[in-house]
Amino acid sequence: MTTGKDKQGKSSSDLKPGANWQKKSVERQKLYKQFLNRTDKNIILNQLPALHEQAFEKIDCLQCANCCKNYSPRFKTPDIKRISRHLKMKEGDFIETYLVLDAEGDYVVKSKPCPFLGADNYCSIYEERPSDCHRFPYTDEDVIVKRQALTLKNSTFCPIVYYVLEGLIERK
Repeated sequence: MTTGKDKQGKSSSDLKPGANWQKKSVERQKLYKQFLNRTDKNIILNQLPALHEQAFEKIDCLQCANCCKNYSPRFKTPDIKRISRHLKMKEGDFIETYLVLDAEGDYVVKSKPCPFLGADNYCSIYEERPSDCHRFPYTDEDVIVKRQALTLKNSTFCPIVYYVLEGLIERK
């Protein structure tokens, strides 16, 4: 098991993810999975709020936007209704213009990056965004332990998930 210390003796919670965090995350997938399976879920859930806050203090989503550039949230019926109303579009037109059904039967965006992501990494529908976007990266809720496959996938492209997982392992 890792000690959570780098070559200078700093703990990972003191560091912003470096340029190689994605590579390290991919390499540590097995460790993350074992940790999430073996550690008491209540201990993890009790540590999430602080780690979540620390991660958002250190990492600026607007500098990253990997989630919006490479993946799509699910657009549930309430999301479609709310966003199409905001865009002054009929729901059917909104779906036809922007969405497609994925293999699981969920509506997702047709194109990547997300059509609502601006060149400045700001979301043009931020106030009306899908609930999946609002909740992402799920580092302050039980999704991190209940949907481990999603957590592991998210850790490979979201530095916040990586940071939180590293922090959990360091605190063990």
